[in-house]
Amino acid sequence: MLNSLKFSGRGECTTVAESLRCMFVLLVGLAGIALPLVTATPALAQSSTAAAVQGLPDFADLVERTGPAVVNIRTTEKARAERSQGGGPQFQMPEGMDENDPFFEFFRRFFPPGGRGQPGPGQPPNQAPNAPRGGGESVPRGVGSGFIISADGFVLTNHHVVDGADEITVTLTDKREFKAKLIGSDRRTDVALVKIEATGLPRLTIGDPNKSRVGEWVLAIGSPFGLENTVTAGIISAKGRDTGDFLPFIQTDVAVNPGNSGGPLLNLKGEVIGINSQIYSRTGGFMGISFAIPMDEAMRVADQLRSSGRVIRGRIGVGIAEVSKDVAEGLGLPRASGALVRSVEANGPAEKAGVEVGDVILRFDGKTIEKSSDLPRIVGGTKPGAKSVIQVWRKGASRDLTVTVVELAPETSARAGTQPKPPNGTPAPAPVTANALGLVVSDLPAERKTQLRLKNAIVVDQAEGAAARAGIRTGDIIQSLNQQDVTDAKSFNDMVTKLDKTKTHLLLVRRGDSSSFVPIRPPARP
Repeated sequence: MLNSLKFSGRGECTTVAESLRCMFVLLVGLAGIALPLVTATPALAQSSTAAAVQGLPDFADLVERTGPAVVNIRTTEKARAERSQGGGPQFQMPEGMDENDPFFEFFRRFFPPGGRGQPGPGQPPNQAPNAPRGGGESVPRGVGSGFIISADGFVLTNHHVVDGADEITVTLTDKREFKAKLIGSDRRTDVALVKIEATGLPRLTIGDPNKSRVGEWVLAIGSPFGLENTVTAGIISAKGRDTGDFLPFIQTDVAVNPGNSGGPLLNLKGEVIGINSQIYSRTGGFMGISFAIPMDEAMRVADQLRSSGRVIRGRIGVGIAEVSKDVAEGLGLPRASGALVRSVEANGPAEKAGVEVGDVILRFDGKTIEKSSDLPRIVGGTKPGAKSVIQVWRKGASRDLTVTVVELAPETSARAGTQPKPPNGTPAPAPVTANALGLVVSDLPAERKTQLRLKNAIVVDQAEGAAARAGIRTGDIIQSLNQQDVTDAKSFNDMVTKLDKTKTHLLLVRRGDSSSFVPIRPPARP
């Protein structure tokens, strides 16, 4: 049988030996074909891995180029008799920690005796850590970071790094130290500008944070826990985070800890796009969320600090809140945007312009107000004395008002209002049944209306059911229902009886010094 073995297309193998030789040649040929297929797979895997590795950022050159412009900032203050123990963070060796604990050396090095919360050398254990010492001795106050923005020695950092310091020391990466002068500091944006006497210094290039995209790699350099020139990296997690009145923060997952404050947030071009300022934490340490001040905002502040030593901002005298979806629907707005006016300052610019509580400010000086936090930034950036046009939404229609911007007083904080109480001597109302909204109301005394500068309003005597679930409390003042003014308790209850019990209704409620719309849905009845 082997003698007659043939291979189609390969000629004939007429003997056993030739047949074996033919089979061997065929197997070798097949192996030659299969071999490249087997060996190609690792080659392709290596190529893919190399491409992936090649796509990762290399921070080494970036750090080498930008690191010399990042500085360490130490501050001291004179011991004062009136200074309390609660003036700053309290660091101390954890109770019960012994020398065998793996973190003992860490706390011994970075939170030594004499730091806040522990007695210093020669100080009795029962003496307050900040008690005055002889001759007004300077005591360490804190450690932070900063970066040079000009070759002649201007340095940006955070306000909270230098606030209250009597002496500021700036240390460069080449170990040179300089006593710095505070040019100016702005609490509202947490930006400070200091100056050291030197020339030819390395400086960072200012980048545009508006061109940065979520997901981009970024780098932070600073002195966490006093560890100078520490580099951490991550990505931009979000932009425009509203954690303050005047700043839309950049959110990142870059590791930032105490001591990083004031340091730069850099993009892959080596441009500084933010100042590391805050972290979200339940423990005091990094938890994966950090915030940086955008450099465009920071430079606007720095330029004013450099020219005048302070920041001048505009104001119009309104208290505002966000416009929720329910409020927008109730007011007839096409979408939930703008700033809801909760209070109007007596005789302030907004009141003189005709702005009323319950208005929604849609535009200011031609700029759209997407969310309430946009308004303070836009108004704050307007020069005092300027006349600006405000577009407000009121009772289903928009209208334009002209307001004269005035200067915002330095370091003015909003005055906390107190909940109004019924006048002394007012008899308790007789028990009555709550209306369909779950409210028992009564007329507001004339003298109270005059005091609050209200024309039409009633007071809540009791809240239950839907009203209580919406957050309305006894003592709240109701000014309108579905944008209709409330003149007295009787007319209000008559309005409630005519409401569609399947829809959400809006109450304009005043509590303390501010008013807000409260969406309320009455329970369906059979």
